[in-house]
Amino acid sequence: MYELKLDEEEKKRLLMTGIDLEGKNRAGSFFLCDHTVSQCVINQEGLELLPIQTALGKYDLKDYYWRLLQPEKDPFTKRAEEHLEGGYFIRALPGAKVTFPVQACLFIRMDQFTQDIHNIIIAEEGSELHVITGCSTSPHVRSGLHVGVSEFYVKRGAKLIFTMIHTWPEEMVVRPRTMVLVEDEGVFMSNYISLLPAKDIQAYPTAILQGKNSVATFQSVLLGRKGSLMDLGSRVILRAEGARAEIISRSVSTGGTIIARGHLVGEAKGVKGHLECRGLLLSSEGVIHAIPELEARAEEVEMSHEAAVGKIAREELEYLMARGLTEEEATSLIIKGFLTLEIKGLPSALKEQLDALYEEMGKAL
Repeated sequence: MYELKLDEEEKKRLLMTGIDLEGKNRAGSFFLCDHTVSQCVINQEGLELLPIQTALGKYDLKDYYWRLLQPEKDPFTKRAEEHLEGGYFIRALPGAKVTFPVQACLFIRMDQFTQDIHNIIIAEEGSELHVITGCSTSPHVRSGLHVGVSEFYVKRGAKLIFTMIHTWPEEMVVRPRTMVLVEDEGVFMSNYISLLPAKDIQAYPTAILQGKNSVATFQSVLLGRKGSLMDLGSRVILRAEGARAEIISRSVSTGGTIIARGHLVGEAKGVKGHLECRGLLLSSEGVIHAIPELEARAEEVEMSHEAAVGKIAREELEYLMARGLTEEEATSLIIKGFLTLEIKGLPSALKEQLDALYEEMGKAL
């Protein structure tokens, strides 16, 4: 490992992705710059954190590595298998309550660079773990390719919160590929935030609720700027009695194209799921395409969805303007309120950072 020296603009960019370079209130820190690990530190007992190459050399990971995803899935998973250049292995030991979040930064510093990643997270039986992943680039980077394969395992009675914040440049192509397996009484919560979108990002994380009374929640906040294509969604397959799932997304387009997908598949009697997709279109050049899907494959499945796409209502603007706000201020306040989804499980410091970012984005729009 080597000491990575970052300038002030790079530090500011990383702060926007939830990465605290000093590691305050973090159970561990992992930092990958291009293809090189510059930091891998553990600050709390009950946690294991390794570069993926080290973990593959230390353990027999045949039950975890390329188990949920197959290299043949698409050209990007195949590329990740052929060009493994980094990633992290995070494991909460059985019964461990990892109080503070683990932070993992996947950073690109070279323009026109390709980063191929494979990550594994295991929350062992009865453990609790929160991982914050910040994906970003140096401010001078304009284009590149990021491929991220991730396989997550939530064992019996464990809880995993995974928060991902993307701040990509305008010419970046991003291809995350994620699968999650949840056992009996396990809980998985995913928070995805992208307010500085890439030119082309496509992701469709899938959680398989394999165990009884298992739970999965996906929440996403998306801002599509002019020229960007965001094809994003989540899928949950409910395979066991008592399984429950929720998918919630908020999308704002100021000229970009957003395809917001959501898919619930009920394969066991009595499972429950809800899908909610809301979009706000602020430009005639923008597109928001909401695609909610409910698929029942068993008796007594309870699944519902609601989807709404529209523009800012004139009466809302007039109500705020009548109370002394300018039209720009009123618009900013409405956008901020729309994007500020109450994301569960966030540390207070990260929530404050996001609130400030929402404020900044609202004013910029």
